[in-house]
Amino acid sequence: MKKIILALGLLTASQAWAATDTYNIDATHSFANFSIRHVVSKTTGTFNDVTGVVTLDPANLNTATVRAAINVSSVNTGFGKRDEHIKADKYLDVGKYTQILFESTKFTASSQTQAVMQGKLTIHGVTKVVDIPVKVLGYGADPWGGQRAGFEGHLIIKASDYGFGWAAGANAPVGDDIEITLLIEGVKAK
Repeated sequence: MKKIILALGLLTASQAWAATDTYNIDATHSFANFSIRHVVSKTTGTFNDVTGVVTLDPANLNTATVRAAINVSSVNTGFGKRDEHIKADKYLDVGKYTQILFESTKFTASSQTQAVMQGKLTIHGVTKVVDIPVKVLGYGADPWGGQRAGFEGHLIIKASDYGFGWAAGANAPVGDDIEITLLIEGVKAK
């Protein structure tokens, strides 16, 4: 009887493991877009070098995990001079802080396509716990014989929480709130 129970337990564990898929984030099709107040309007930009791994069971998002890195030097606002200004010590300080890192700690799913992802976000050497509402955009075959998954997430962070002082004062030319949209495409590992 113990052997049967053990065999059933191993079968259940192997089925749970088999249901988990691993997707490598495709840096050429993944973006971290942002917008921030500039004087009286907003400036937008993109970090277009996002890498990492998403692991999930499509039938149970509660078991998902994400580890991702953003190359800070990949910032692109559509204006080279501004990009160089943003990379300087006063702002992103890319010479010292080369990556933005995220590691999930918990997923709370409300359906098979929507969840809140909680995790540790490290920017400018400061780590904070954030909640990111995420949506699974879909799964499907790509033109090269692989399988892909698409994800979207949104959050707002405060620059001051991560040690940036540019938003000090009511009339600061650059705002404190940074709106972020994550557009992630993953390639299923073989």
